[in-house]
Amino acid sequence: MMESVSIGKWLTDSRRPSLNEDLNILAETSFLAKSNERQKLTLNQVYPDSELVAEMDQPTNSTHRTADPVSSEPSGMSELQLNYYSKSCPNAEEIVKQQVITLYHKHGNTAVSWIRTLFHDCMVKSCDASILLESINGIQSEKTSKKNMGMRNFKYINTIKDAVEEACPMTVSCADIVALSARDGAVMLGGPHMEMKTGRKDSKESHLAEIDALLPNHNDSMTYVLSRFQSVGIDAEGTVALLGAHSVGRVHCVNLVDRLYPDVDPTLDPDYAEYLKRRCPHPEPNPNDVEYSRTDLITPMTLDNMYYKNLINNRGLLSVDQQLLSNPITSPYVKKMAADNDYFHEQFSKALLILSENNPINEDVGEVRKDCRFVNSE
Repeated sequence: MMESVSIGKWLTDSRRPSLNEDLNILAETSFLAKSNERQKLTLNQVYPDSELVAEMDQPTNSTHRTADPVSSEPSGMSELQLNYYSKSCPNAEEIVKQQVITLYHKHGNTAVSWIRTLFHDCMVKSCDASILLESINGIQSEKTSKKNMGMRNFKYINTIKDAVEEACPMTVSCADIVALSARDGAVMLGGPHMEMKTGRKDSKESHLAEIDALLPNHNDSMTYVLSRFQSVGIDAEGTVALLGAHSVGRVHCVNLVDRLYPDVDPTLDPDYAEYLKRRCPHPEPNPNDVEYSRTDLITPMTLDNMYYKNLINNRGLLSVDQQLLSNPITSPYVKKMAADNDYFHEQFSKALLILSENNPINEDVGEVRKDCRFVNSE
């Protein structure tokens, strides 16, 4: 659906904000000074007879649930498992983790990029690192798709890969590095830790031709978005949780202006709409210009439930975001996640793990690339 983690965003484009950007954001968003009180008022209206609002910032004891084990697959499909590299490269996951931490402290936006890369890779046929392939030798890169606009930091995937290759040559797949980086990136953003299965192999082909049909976009109907997630085994509750990745990052104005021009979307908070018009002053922004809005002005680099609180206050940035509140199927989950950050994290973990296990391929049809950008030479 943010970098631009688009749904066709995990749409958001993100990085550690500079001091000047922070000052600019604070200056332009003074109307949010009383945001927390307004949010609590709104939530009290939603839950007039409950104590959820008083408890929404308090930790709760929740039981972490992981995705169901991958079942036996037909030929060409891989069966993932925990600690897949325990014998062939026992330090693989720790190497990836340390690289993710190092890169985050140098380039904070990388953590958001890893989540978005997983989404854009796994939603299109398979979690097989096909999105990393460059256009060469007859391959047309998925990076050229309009739905992958604004994605970046691919070069740092190879930084991680190089570190793993030094320890264990030709052993750990790029697809597993994409998955593990997303897992560890979520932790760097304040999200939950997850035990993730590995054993994916890398695709030998691009799936560019399938992207438009398989990857949901920021202005699609909620019915369509739910159907696309259902196709990879994620239910409505999980869809609401995964879209919570929009709590971090930023969105290019190209993906916003349809809600601002020629008329403002009536579901937008008027003050918020005025702020967005200052950020996106032109109805036809240049995709190459640095014109964007952060998805969450209060905790812009924290994977938390502020996203859902914003939706309840009609400050959803993208059309697909605000539809979560207006749709009768997804609305109850929005309200519950707005009131309980632990519940959001639990459901986010569950859904991300399901997504990370979508249709993995094995060595019969895939490989372990030496360089994540290119298919291995025969």
